[in-house]
Amino acid sequence: MGSPEQVSRLAVDDDGRTVTDLGYKDTVLIWPGETVRWAVDFSHGFEGEQFYMFHCHILEHENRGMMLNLKVVPGEA
Repeated sequence: MGSPEQVSRLAVDDDGRTVTDLGYKDTVLIWPGETVRWAVDFSHGFEGEQFYMFHCHILEHENRGMMLNLKVVPGEA
């Protein structure tokens, strides 16, 4: 949503997604002004706490707070 015209014209469905938006990913390209919704499956075969990091690949953004450390604890909602 909010994609620039050169990206939005490549949409393959009514939700405005392009071919590169379909399927599972660990990296997402977000254009200026664009909104992205995502879901993460934290289920895994390891016991105990697991740590994950989400961040922007533009260093100036990462340094200004666009990085998040997330701890997932089994059995907690």
